[in-house]
Amino acid sequence: MKKIFIDGAEGTTGLKIKERFQDRTDIEILKIDSELRKDENEIKKFINASDITFLCLPDAAAIEAVKLVENPDTVIIDTSTAHRTAEGWTYGFAELDGAQREKIAASKRIANPGCYATGFISLVNPLVKAGLLPKDYPVSCFAISGYSGGGKKLIAQYEDPDRDKKFGAARMYAFGQTHKHLKEMKALCGIDRLPLFSPLTTDYFSGMAVQVPLFTDLLTKKVSLEDIKAIYDEHYKGQKFIKVMPIGAEAEKGNVIFSDEMSGRDDLAIYITGNEDRVVVTSSFDNLGKGASGAAIQNMNIVLGVDEATGLVI
Repeated sequence: MKKIFIDGAEGTTGLKIKERFQDRTDIEILKIDSELRKDENEIKKFINASDITFLCLPDAAAIEAVKLVENPDTVIIDTSTAHRTAEGWTYGFAELDGAQREKIAASKRIANPGCYATGFISLVNPLVKAGLLPKDYPVSCFAISGYSGGGKKLIAQYEDPDRDKKFGAARMYAFGQTHKHLKEMKALCGIDRLPLFSPLTTDYFSGMAVQVPLFTDLLTKKVSLEDIKAIYDEHYKGQKFIKVMPIGAEAEKGNVIFSDEMSGRDDLAIYITGNEDRVVVTSSFDNLGKGASGAAIQNMNIVLGVDEATGLVI
């Protein structure tokens, strides 16, 4: 039985990771005394006693926690932003390419992807790899998420019965184009410039949609919706966690895509919409699932060599 420790188990991601362990009989959760959960010596003891430690911490705390590792066999899965493009760390998006899953399985240091970055990379990376999207293309991205993506403080603001009425409307932010996910979005897709990124949160708990618009005359060749779907079909062939939707699938929903349609799930759906001149590709998933704790469990399952979907909903 593998020993698992969650450093930061009381945060949103940590709590959701624990939820996914409820019916697991192949692991043992190491539980730190709540009064000692910030005691460095106690944390160090638990990290080094574990086979796998999840870091569900702010960036600075995650960096400090890694310094406590002395056991060469302990695997760290960091859910913070701190190590996503750091040397020596493996990016925990198994569907990135044909080799990434094996890299994750062999790694002791795994950086869990950001939620918006997961949606963006799932859309852009295959098009770049197929040679359709030029690396110097001026990529833009619009995304909407449930308020749980903002963590405990934002959740409390939205769920306060006496909240300001402004929380009933969409909350646009990140106007300075310095969002913390931008660096990994650029690096993992191999594009030349940071994308123009416009995220927002609104009044529902979880689920998100990430959209990337494409002008077909700026691609390396003129393509149809079916051509783009074929690229995604090939890239994600045999993948359990990413489903490429049929062309026109949105019509069956009344020509809409609801951004919370994947709430409670750990997989991701890709839609291809538009016409011969302008195309919009959309990834729909749960920001707490494939965008956070679900991905962390998937990475753990890969390391353990068990079915990736164990304990997950797909």
